[in-house]
Parts: sequence; structure tokens; C-alpha cells
Amino acid sequence: MNTKTCHIYLDNIPYAFKVKGDFFWGKEELLYNKDDSVLSKMSWEAEGYKVVNAFINDEFERLKKSLTQNIIDAIKANNISFNEETFTLEKYHEVVNTNELHNQVIDITRNLENKDFDFNIDALAERFGDILGYKLTSWVEELQKSHIQIRISRPNSLDINPPHRDGYLSYWEDIINVWIPIVGCNEKASLPVLPGSHLIPENEILRTESKGAEINGNIYYVPCILETKTGSIKMIRPNPKQGEALIFTPFLIHGAAVNNNEDITRVSLELRFPRILD
Repeated sequence: MNTKTCHIYLDNIPYAFKVKGDFFWGKEELLYNKDDSVLSKMSWEAEGYKVVNAFINDEFERLKKSLTQNIIDAIKANNISFNEETFTLEKYHEVVNTNELHNQVIDITRNLENKDFDFNIDALAERFGDILGYKLTSWVEELQKSHIQIRISRPNSLDINPPHRDGYLSYWEDIINVWIPIVGCNEKASLPVLPGSHLIPENEILRTESKGAEINGNIYYVPCILETKTGSIKMIRPNPKQGEALIFTPFLIHGAAVNNNEDITRVSLELRFPRILD
């Protein structure tokens, strides 16, 4: 394993962090299927992402309540002392105040299913499918389950994924990624993307294999994309508001969602909906 420095820009602000891994340039191929993708009917296909309305009536508050309960349950499961009555997501970092405890909590919250939520996740799959013009499902055939991930990023931390493409993992090749802001998601903390990067061929990308990147002692399922042939990765934060969602192709380069809020934990929800092929 080599240790390299990943230099990125988020809305033109430079960041850098160390990554351990074996890095390589890919083959001369484009993994994104321009002829038949879940975005093929969209006018914004070339950008690879879009901010859309996601909820109606009291849906967002119901989802937030259920998500909060999942985090509370994960804190309790790790015997962390806290006052449940006064607990808020924004102050999660005051309760879960070490990397070790945080890793124990997210071991639970990053691998949830529909049944863990008091909310109709399939209704969201149908809603985003209506936007895209394809039928979507929450069931991931290769995993034989649904998959929901709560992202928790403490302020002044490296609670991030490296820049990556979900589509490198076989079970995420034909899906739509959905990123939903819950709390602390703003211009300082929301998910960065590299517009149009799903159209960059593999021979122009320097990356690790899956489970081949280590940051701050954590090994990641997704490969780390260190840079492209044009140099450092320059991402933007689309910054969806409460009640909206960021939807994007799994081949769009995204990640490195550094939380620059001074004293607010960022919490978001990640859903991945496979396309149902006729």
C-alpha cells in the first residue's frame, strides 16, 4: 500500500487528506451506458444529477422522526450514556464524542433496511421513478434486501467517504442514487459532486480497488478516486434544501462531504433504487 494525498476542491475551496491504497489508472472504457441508463430520458443527463422535490405534506417530518429513532437505538445499543429527552441530531457529536464510539454507531446506521423505518420507502421509489420515467424498486436483488444508509458527519472530522463512484460495485450499476438532507446540510456541509464526471472514461481516472482505500484508519467499500487526467477533483455542493433530494447516476464522482459547520452534526439519508427492467 502507498500513502498519497488526495487534493480536492469543494466550491473552489481546497482540501487535502491522506489515503492509503494501491492506485492505478483504469482501462480505456466508459462504464456509464449512454444508450440505456436510468437518466436516459432526462434533459439533465449530461450533468448527471438534479435537485428535485421529494416530499409532500408531513412526510419529511415523519421520516426525520423515524431516522432519529434509529440513531437513538444505535447509541443505546452501544451503551453510550445520554439524555434521550434532550437529544438532537445537530448535537450528536456531544453525545458520541470519540471516533471509536462513532464507528460503533455507524456500523449499525449504515446498513439499515425498509423495515427499520416507520415510513413507506417504496413510495419514494415510485415518486423518483415517475420523475425519471422508469419503474424503480427498493429491493436490491444481488444483496437480497433493501439498503438504507444514514450518513452522520461530525463537525471538524473526517467522517467522509473519499471521492468515488458507487457504480464500481456491481449491485449499484443500474440504480439511481438519492441523497436526502436531514439536518446540518448547507453550503458548508452538503454532498459534493463533480458535474458530468460519469462521462469520464476509466483510463482518465486514478483510483483504488473496492475495499482498497484507507482514510484515518477506516477502510472503505467504495474505491477512492484520487484524481483525473485533468488533475485535482473540483466538485460543487448542489445543496438541496429540506424537503428536496439530490438524485444522481451511480457513475457520477461524488463524496468527500466535509462538514465545515462549527458545532453542528450533519445528518443525511442515502437511498439507492434499482431500475426494474421489463
